Amino acid sequence: MKKQLLCSGLIWFAVALITLSSGHANSAARTPATEDTAVLVGAGDIADCRDLSGAEATAKLLDHVSGTVMADGDLAYPDGTKENFVCYDKTWGHVKSRTRPAPGNHEFHSSGATPYFDYFGKAAGDTKTGYYSYELGEWHIIVLNSECLAVGGCEAGSPQDKWLRADLAAHPAACTLAYWHKPLFSSGGAHGNDLTVKPLFQALYEGNADVVVNGHDHDYERFALQDPEGSPDSKRGIREFVAGTGGKNLRPFGAPKPNSELRDATAFGVLKLTLKPKSYEWQFIPQAGKSFTDSGSSNCHGRL
Repeated sequence: MKKQLLCSGLIWFAVALITLSSGHANSAARTPATEDTAVLVGAGDIADCRDLSGAEATAKLLDHVSGTVMADGDLAYPDGTKENFVCYDKTWGHVKSRTRPAPGNHEFHSSGATPYFDYFGKAAGDTKTGYYSYELGEWHIIVLNSECLAVGGCEAGSPQDKWLRADLAAHPAACTLAYWHKPLFSSGGAHGNDLTVKPLFQALYEGNADVVVNGHDHDYERFALQDPEGSPDSKRGIREFVAGTGGKNLRPFGAPKPNSELRDATAFGVLKLTLKPKSYEWQFIPQAGKSFTDSGSSNCHGRL
């Protein structure tokens, strides 16, 4: 009898130890990370109905990267029609539910970019403006519309400029990122610098923004921290990326612009940005079979 009680006690004790141990392990697994990170990934200049091979290649990359997808304009070639967006849907459509787009000039080949707004719905912002903002992790994200004539201009005092400045004032985040289609700075041989968006860049600079991502030139380019005049500024300068590598085609560069740190026009791919509370990491992920890549990290300015 004593032996039976002793055995029962030992069994109960062993079960209790296992239960406690398992409970501790599960609790540790549920412990949140020490940093609240988020991922923003994407590119511009994506799906051309006449040749979808490039867009198909970049779409496959998104299967392996979680997070919010930024589609940086010129998403459906050649004219942003309803039929063209069927081609976009065949490639990047499988990540539509996590996509926050920006319009490009080809979207506005169709009057008012109506097929673009119809396709993305509320995720594309107000149909009359196409610019909006949202929060991602600890970051404030701003999406702008570089088709300035379609939304009342981009100059200082324009509706978009006023909205942007008000949005920045209302969201004084430690880290801020903006994306739109046409870049202020670009070494691309087809387009290059676009001064019409300089007032928007200026507002972001004054609002302590950290990162800008664009497309339009069909290449990848990374710039050093700089101010709206293109002068180096390590204290509060904005780092700009051109990621027009979504799949349309690739084009050669012109002469490198000042502060251009790295350029490539050999690979389609997506730009992955890992957004941390006070810093960010970037990685260019190329299509299968291509070797070019780029990666690095930087701190945010903080609230200066």
